[in-house]
Amino acid sequence: MFSFANPHLLYLLFLLPVVAGLYIIARIARRRKLMRYGRIATLTPLMPDASRYKPGIKLVLQLIAIAALVIVLARPRAGAKEEVSEVQGIEVMICLDVSNSMLASSTDDPRGVSRLQRAKLVLEKLIDKLDNDKVGLIVFAGDAYTQLPITSDFVSAKMFLNSISTEMVPTQGTAIGAAIQMAMNSFTPDEDMQRAIIVITDGENFEDDPLAATQEAAKRGIQVDVIGLGSTKGALIPIGRNGQYLKDDSGNPVTTRLDETMARKIAEEGDGIYVSGAASTVVNDVDEQLKTLATSSLEKINYTASAEQFPVFAWIALAFLILDIFMLDRKVGWLKKINFFSK
Repeated sequence: MFSFANPHLLYLLFLLPVVAGLYIIARIARRRKLMRYGRIATLTPLMPDASRYKPGIKLVLQLIAIAALVIVLARPRAGAKEEVSEVQGIEVMICLDVSNSMLASSTDDPRGVSRLQRAKLVLEKLIDKLDNDKVGLIVFAGDAYTQLPITSDFVSAKMFLNSISTEMVPTQGTAIGAAIQMAMNSFTPDEDMQRAIIVITDGENFEDDPLAATQEAAKRGIQVDVIGLGSTKGALIPIGRNGQYLKDDSGNPVTTRLDETMARKIAEEGDGIYVSGAASTVVNDVDEQLKTLATSSLEKINYTASAEQFPVFAWIALAFLILDIFMLDRKVGWLKKINFFSK
């Protein structure tokens, strides 16, 4: 059986005819410009090194490379798989703060590990605990975006987790309410399913009302837990690699603090718990809280590592890109001396 982990990304293949169309338009425009100076048959001898066929060959190489890269992103799978139809679990949506304040130290030590890196470490261990559950991932700053739809594919979850950075959301800020609202709309429509939202943030909310969104989640029977990251004493936000820090409009360094009060209120309104991300028991505490929810029957598909086929297409893309790099638009010198067609 052949399938894709991210089949929606295959829509990117529609870019191929668009690229081919743009190439044809460019060649027609080139021909029209040449015709302004005279007949093509007369001008051709004046461009002895211009190849008639190699631009088209390069286009084909590029299109094959693009198609292979799209297939890599879609993660093709084939071969062995194990299907489990009666797994008991819950659905968990994780909302991860990726605002610039998450670059600050997660401890009182200004040189400590960043809040975002600490969040990734916590999430990686937490995902391992969600063995029979479904998980989804939302990143947010000034806006919220779905990074991973609800799924039982924990391999993909960890892959997406490693790629998260503060540059993923163009609008800066912290919209916890928007993230919770998006998480509520991301669960499956199964009414019997128990659901939970885990918000990982420093608690500094500047965009909306997270408590109103949390109250709505509680009305729907969705538990909201919060993991707070950062120091209550405050920390500067490093930017770049030159030891510089984020500054406000007045030129003063911006200090960001863990807002435990807001984080606790969100957890309280969501019938969940608040846990400090610096605690050594943070993963176990959240896991124990999730276990208070009743489980439901889930269908789970586990793929073996050998089922992943994307490395094959990655090598194909690399090979065709290398061919494209070394193939120039001009004619090959030694081929010009060969007469393929006798008179």
